[in-house]
Amino acid sequence: MRTFPSWQELFIRFALVFVCIAFWRGDLNIYSFSLLVIAWLMDDGLRRLYQALKLPLVQAIVLLCALLLIGLSWGELPDNGRMKWLKYFILLILIPLYSLLNKARMPWAIGGLVTGYLIVLALGIYQRLVTGEQGIALLNMSYLSFSAMLGTGAIAAVGLACASRSAVTAGALWIAALALIFIQFHQSGRALLLVALIAIVLQAYLRFRIDLRKFAGIFIALLIVAGIFAYSSPVFQERLLLIKNDIASLQQGHYNSSLGYRLAMWDVGLHAIAERPLTGYGTGMPGRYFDTTIQTYKGGLYKDLPVFQKTSHYHNDWIEIGMHVGISGMLALLFLYWAWYQAFKRSGLGVLGAGLVTYIVLAGMTDAFLIFSRMPVLLLTITAFAMSYHKQNNRV
Repeated sequence: MRTFPSWQELFIRFALVFVCIAFWRGDLNIYSFSLLVIAWLMDDGLRRLYQALKLPLVQAIVLLCALLLIGLSWGELPDNGRMKWLKYFILLILIPLYSLLNKARMPWAIGGLVTGYLIVLALGIYQRLVTGEQGIALLNMSYLSFSAMLGTGAIAAVGLACASRSAVTAGALWIAALALIFIQFHQSGRALLLVALIAIVLQAYLRFRIDLRKFAGIFIALLIVAGIFAYSSPVFQERLLLIKNDIASLQQGHYNSSLGYRLAMWDVGLHAIAERPLTGYGTGMPGRYFDTTIQTYKGGLYKDLPVFQKTSHYHNDWIEIGMHVGISGMLALLFLYWAWYQAFKRSGLGVLGAGLVTYIVLAGMTDAFLIFSRMPVLLLTITAFAMSYHKQNNRV
């Protein structure tokens, strides 16, 4: 005889659903994350905290956050600046999320994530078709975040297709992945599109490397499809033209372009890390360091760049972390990437993990991907689902 869930259980399920939907709207995070923590405490989460801390991925996240906190002692005062570094602490959401998931709650959380993803996808398509603009104005979501979301969805679909034992399900997931990539071709995130394609090719190789004919067939098919998508996308062709213009501008010694700005940021960032490799310049200091240093660095070659774009971050996860806390932070980031892949591998979803972690690493080479306000939550939620599914199966 079935029993109706208690009010406490209903609250926990609501919190899981809410956090899986609300994170798409950044200003709701304070409420959704608070509800999730309250639900975790109600579910006796503190007692299970020690078990969560045994997980390499949790250890890596805690280590990175601890280093950033320590870096405050020689870095930014809490009431100064934009404090973008606080976004790294969103990674800690994995602890309550993973701890709360069980067999009864998984469908609720998955349903919330899929529902939220489809709603955001529909809004993005609507804005592109009706207004001709990219991103989602209603959610204050830039074209980069929307493109990152599309790439994540496509890689997740391919990873699940590779793990599926049903040919029908696998086929449907591949079609879904191609549809998401097609939409991504019509967004201006050229680097994110490229790394998504690289990650998908890697997943296909890992799945079919024993049968090289199948892999070659899939690779050729992806090339053909990508070529068709590129030819049919005026946005993609426009971005190619911008790359040519950026290169021409660089040849004339001008850095006020997307490519030039990144090269300048990386140049200054690597110079700073070389100056203070052990400690960095302190948590919260990278932006201020850039604005100050470019006035004299290389004869003031980059001094006008803040006019082109306000200094926010270094468009590279490695440099960003290295600027905050030095080599120790960069090693913690490497540990995070390794532990993230291991979380999927131990869950029997190595192909999915390889695709997603490759995406995270490569995207983090051209943007500070880990402080995108939505992507870490989306990726960690998928990770928590994989880890929880593995945990439940091991208990059976």
